[in-house]
Amino acid sequence: MTVSQISVFAESKPGHLGRVLSLFDQAGVSVRGYSASDTGEYGILRFVVDKPEAAYAALREAGCACVVSPVLCLKLEDKPGELLRVMGVLAECGINVVYSYSMISTYIVLSTTDPEQARQLLADQPVETISQEDITRYVAERPDWKEA
Repeated sequence: MTVSQISVFAESKPGHLGRVLSLFDQAGVSVRGYSASDTGEYGILRFVVDKPEAAYAALREAGCACVVSPVLCLKLEDKPGELLRVMGVLAECGINVVYSYSMISTYIVLSTTDPEQARQLLADQPVETISQEDITRYVAERPDWKEA
């Protein structure tokens, strides 16, 4: 079983990701996971959304260069070595992982041109900045954590 991923080719400039997200918002589409990669002047935005057909239609209507492709979406156990195990299975069978990204839509990682200024700008917004210690603690405090 696969899910639909929408890839959008966009200029790497402030506001371009926001324009795509605005199109999704107007179409009633929720982003479940995404990746934004910079290749210099341009970037590739990849999305897994709840309504891929509506998202694709909104993008095409707005003139965006985009494609839909099938991808695997896996739910892994939250334990050390699990990602390694899955990647090992694929590698042993000669299957190359071209790219991958995480899909917890309420926890996002942002690489910015000025991380400290971005942190300060978001300090008054209703978002929480997560520290490395928070990430470590989150794993230890999970109620569904099971030792293997």
